[in-house]
Amino acid sequence: MLAADLVIKSPGIPYTAPPVREARAVGIPVWGEIEFAFRYAGPCQVLAITGSNGKTTTTALLHHLLVASGFPARLGGNIGHAFARLVADDLQAGRTADENRIVVLETSSFQLEDVHTFRPRIAMLLNITPDHLDRYGYQMEAYAATKFNIARAQTPADLFLYNADDPVSADYLSRHPLNGPEQLGLRSPGPGLHVGGQLFDLEGSALIGPHNAFNALFALTAARYLGAEPSALQEALRTFAPPAHRMEPAGVFEGVRFVNDSKATNVDSVYYALSGLESPVVWIAGGQDKGNDYQRLIPLVARKVRAIVCLGLDNAPLHAAFGHLGLPMTDARSAGAAVEQAASFAVPGTTVLLSPACASFDLFRNYEDRGDQFKTAVQQYIQSGKTQKHVDQ
Repeated sequence: MLAADLVIKSPGIPYTAPPVREARAVGIPVWGEIEFAFRYAGPCQVLAITGSNGKTTTTALLHHLLVASGFPARLGGNIGHAFARLVADDLQAGRTADENRIVVLETSSFQLEDVHTFRPRIAMLLNITPDHLDRYGYQMEAYAATKFNIARAQTPADLFLYNADDPVSADYLSRHPLNGPEQLGLRSPGPGLHVGGQLFDLEGSALIGPHNAFNALFALTAARYLGAEPSALQEALRTFAPPAHRMEPAGVFEGVRFVNDSKATNVDSVYYALSGLESPVVWIAGGQDKGNDYQRLIPLVARKVRAIVCLGLDNAPLHAAFGHLGLPMTDARSAGAAVEQAASFAVPGTTVLLSPACASFDLFRNYEDRGDQFKTAVQQYIQSGKTQKHVDQ
């Protein structure tokens, strides 16, 4: 490798890995895949989204809004195809990039570690909360700096949207001001989404909770900035289907609603999920604990949760954090058992919420596998209940 002219690093490889350090020590450039693709992408407009929570939903929503509004937008990055794959497909097909073509990219902190000239036309930073800190020496400053790389090469012709309510983002920006792009701090939208003088309504959409209203605010702001018409955007909000495993409806039986939020692998994601539900909750949590601090959740859990089902091999941290609340708590070792136990605590008007706050690797291949098994278990539970009712009648 030390004879190479250039190293393209996979996002999964930390910059502290010996081969990466050795390459840099002898002056070999190290690029991430996002940087490599950008240098061959041509003059298309890149819209890039990052954040500890909500970036997949916001990326998918922005792409949906633009396509529904007639814009030639493509989707990639940390969702769908890699940016390099999109560029390679265009080159192979002989499609020439131009300034009207739009690429909407979800970008993770890992992907942003090795960008240099990557310059989004619009960059969005949704929030910064503790996640992946083992990658950054347990230093929030290092993690935040990586997130802000999304705007490092922007110019005054570009736009940077950030969460003005997020204390970590605001603090970092106050100490490391950006000299390039136009900047716009967005604040919690409250009951209505006001964007560019227009009021947008999420009534009837699948976007549940205030955190998704904030995601929608970012996406709508970017779409309006590019000239999308309000009427088309309002209709697109109604037809948007959120990505799987993110507050995804999983079924309803006898007045009990089941929701799959398996992607909620940290405490802040669970906070947003619980905040967005008005009904009493039976909470399925647990998995591979990442040293979580559950203190932020305790007031919400005390107010909204009627029982906790711990789905994991080691549920001691959950029992230690919430056992003093006096709520019923049980342990499960499979999605099927968790659904059965949760349903036993549920009454009509209750939501059974899978929102684990933990990684999935103790019992499942990944969070998708966990969510898929949960959805299957819910459908099996519903079908068995319907069958039993038919027999009893």
